[in-house]
Amino acid sequence: MSNQAGPDGQAGLDGRTVLVTGGGAGIGAETARRFTATGASVVIFERDAEHAAAISEELPKARVLTIDVADSAAVDDAFLDLDRDGVHVDVLINNAAACASDSLLTISPDLIERDLKITLAVPMLMAQRVLRGMVPRRSGVILNVASVNGLGFYGNEAYSAAKAGLINFTKSVAVEFGQYGIRCNAVAPGTVATGAWQRRLDRDPDVLSNVQRWYPLGRVGEPADIANALVFLASDAASWISGVCLPVDGGLTAGNFHMTHDILVDQVR
Repeated sequence: MSNQAGPDGQAGLDGRTVLVTGGGAGIGAETARRFTATGASVVIFERDAEHAAAISEELPKARVLTIDVADSAAVDDAFLDLDRDGVHVDVLINNAAACASDSLLTISPDLIERDLKITLAVPMLMAQRVLRGMVPRRSGVILNVASVNGLGFYGNEAYSAAKAGLINFTKSVAVEFGQYGIRCNAVAPGTVATGAWQRRLDRDPDVLSNVQRWYPLGRVGEPADIANALVFLASDAASWISGVCLPVDGGLTAGNFHMTHDILVDQVR
């Protein structure tokens, strides 16, 4: 692997193969774009056929597979195809997730199981698959897209519990497989303006504007904010960083500005 900076200035990514799950839209698509810009070879797993077609047209050098990562047999077949073509994954980005908005009092068992499976079990199984190749090569990077929901209560209980588990799993992989030169980290995005918010925006066009007041930096995130962090953590510039969860959240988890302001104002009185 090259140790030289790629065209986007990220050391060691030129020529590496990066697999992005849920890479057809939102954070996943922007991550695929950013890694492509570094000179990496990008493989995308995307369930939605329209999103897969769109990102394939936009990134013609990427290998885009229309596949549901919750379908273990289909994923196994995809890895067999990659193996036959001599493609080995150097960097795995576990981005695909599922998030039910139902209250804990009303959420169905099926939705709980779906959130836990896609958001936690699938990343574990994806990591298992790539580790089988990374261990004998004595190198590799696994990055998990977690959430601030895994660090505190922000609603969506099943999704949040799965994201908390994903952060713990990140540490497990980092500790167990560090001896083979494999790094594993997570990022924890705050609110990010993606298509996932469209239904809420249709009901309340001001929802993101209202949310941004809770962020010390005064705005919600963009997919590029998360993609930039992932590219850094995958690069050789982060070669001694492993087992961490990096909040990429505009300062949200650092503290509650409005609560602090109210307390301090009260103290002055």
